[in-house]
Amino acid sequence: MRLIFAGTPEFARVALQQLHAAGHQIALVLTQPDRPAGRGLKLHASPVKQFALDNGFAVAQPRSLRLGGKYPEDAAAARTAIEAAQADAMIVAAYGLILPQWVLDVPRLGCFNIHASLLPRWRGAAPIHRAIEAGDTETGVTIMQMDAGLDTGDMLRVARVPITPQDTTGSLHDTLALLGGRLMVETLALAAGTGLQPVPQPAAGVTYAHKIDKHEAAIDWSQPAPVIARRIRAFDPFPGAFSQLGGETLKLWRSEIDSALPMIDKGCGTILSANADGVRIACGTGVLRVTELQRPGGKRLAAADFLRGFALEPGMAFDPLTP
Repeated sequence: MRLIFAGTPEFARVALQQLHAAGHQIALVLTQPDRPAGRGLKLHASPVKQFALDNGFAVAQPRSLRLGGKYPEDAAAARTAIEAAQADAMIVAAYGLILPQWVLDVPRLGCFNIHASLLPRWRGAAPIHRAIEAGDTETGVTIMQMDAGLDTGDMLRVARVPITPQDTTGSLHDTLALLGGRLMVETLALAAGTGLQPVPQPAAGVTYAHKIDKHEAAIDWSQPAPVIARRIRAFDPFPGAFSQLGGETLKLWRSEIDSALPMIDKGCGTILSANADGVRIACGTGVLRVTELQRPGGKRLAAADFLRGFALEPGMAFDPLTP
């Protein structure tokens, strides 16, 4: 098929690569404008833009697609490019801009979205983070026929995967990115052959995966150990769960529930022991053994390596969260 692809981060790049490898013609790529990054704050192309340039695809980077919005000249230029592409369909994956109705109406088959959740659970911006944080035992990818709502369109294909106790947002992202691209290729094959059978999303079970804010990653040690462990996994690799101790902000990257110390009469956030197999910390309920940590400006280190350069002693306590 002749396609327009709209996406920005690595999750979307994986899908674009698979669509290209499957033989689809990429007539136009839409992606977010270049953003400053790194210490020098130089402008960097998105993973999708870089892949598009490497493969000779036409690229447009409008700041908005709303013809009557803040950037009408961007939207008008994008409309010209989208209409000129004469696409059979538009594929959208983590694009970052809302598609107004005029965009949805242009492609012959409409616009398909690759969404990293089992809709209607976790509509919105951060479905992978929120699924881990909430303790969901499974997630997946939904291919959706887009409408004007926020992830409210009819479902076309669904694939499920378990969430393991070891999964982080990073590891689950990689699994779902590959799954999403493959499922989108299969969906287009059906659209070109026997056809698709849209299924409306159920009204029950709707949840929203709100965008991640850095302040959310501050650890509240009064919470139960399993809740804290899930949050550490959910915020890996971004923004990284953290806690203050002795005036320094330490990031905590990996942890396990320590069932060997179930009854602890210590204040929340108190270090119970610190050795090569981890730093044991009292929580509101239970004990968490942190096995990978990071100092500001340093690298992520296993507990044994971290403790060689940063002394942690029993009785020391992480700062409580302030309202």
